[in-house]
Amino acid sequence: MIELEKAKAHLEALELSEAANVLESRLELAAKNQSTYAGFLADLLCAEVGARRTRYIAARTRLAHLPFQKSIEQFDFSFQPSVDQRQIQELLTLAFVHEAHNVVFLGPPGVGKTHLAVAIAMEAVRSGIAAYFVTANALVDDLKRAYQENRLERRMRVYLAPRLLIIDEMGYLPLDNLGATMLFQLVSMRYERGSIILTSNKSFGNWGEVFGDPVLAGAILDRLLHHSYIVNIKGESYRLREKKRAGVFSGPYSTTPGTDSH
Repeated sequence: MIELEKAKAHLEALELSEAANVLESRLELAAKNQSTYAGFLADLLCAEVGARRTRYIAARTRLAHLPFQKSIEQFDFSFQPSVDQRQIQELLTLAFVHEAHNVVFLGPPGVGKTHLAVAIAMEAVRSGIAAYFVTANALVDDLKRAYQENRLERRMRVYLAPRLLIIDEMGYLPLDNLGATMLFQLVSMRYERGSIILTSNKSFGNWGEVFGDPVLAGAILDRLLHHSYIVNIKGESYRLREKKRAGVFSGPYSTTPGTDSH
C-alpha cells in the first residue's frame, strides 16, 4: 500500500489526476487480465488522455456559447426531406472551415436551421476548431456599443478569433445604419480568413429590407456568398408539429423563407 500511495502522489505531482484516481482499479484489472507492464501503462495513460480530452471539449463548448447541445443524430431528416443529408454529412467533415468558406441555412422559423448549425459547431469543437455562437441582434448590439465606447477594435477581435463563427437569426429584426455597417465590417474582415455559419428566415431578395440599404446588403452578400454552401429548408416547423400533436395549434405551417410568422 505504501508503494501505491507513492505512485498516486507522483501521478498527482505530474498533474495526471485521472491516472491517480483510477490507478488502484486499473492495477486490479491488470492483475485479473494478467496484463504486461506495457499494457497496464498504456491503459492507465489512455484513461488520463480520455479525461483530458473530455475536459478540453467541455471547456471549448462553454467558450463557444452554444444555446444548446444537439448532435446531427438528433436531427429528423425524414421530417425535413428538403434537407440533403449527404450535403450535411459533407459539411460535418469541416472541409469548408479549412477552406474558410461559409454556410448559409435559409428557411422559416422552427425547421431546424439552428440545430444543424449547432451540430456542425459541436463537431468543430470536438475536432479542435474554435467556434463561437451569437445571434445576429446580440452581435450587432455588442459591436454598436463597442463602437460608441471607442473599443470596437478590441471587441471585434472576439468575433474574428474563432475559425468558425455562427450568426443565428439574421433578419428577425431590421438593422439600423450603424448596425448594418458593423456587420459589413465583420463579414469583410472574416472574408477568406474564417468561416461563418449564418441562419436566416429571410430570402436573399429581402436582405435589402433587413439592412435598410440594398447596396450595403448586396456588398455583404457578395462577400458572404462568394465561397459558400446554401442549404434552403422548405419543410414544416418542428415546434408547431409538437403543438399540433398536443392539440394546441391547428393552423397551417409556414414553409417559405421570408415569412413574418415567428
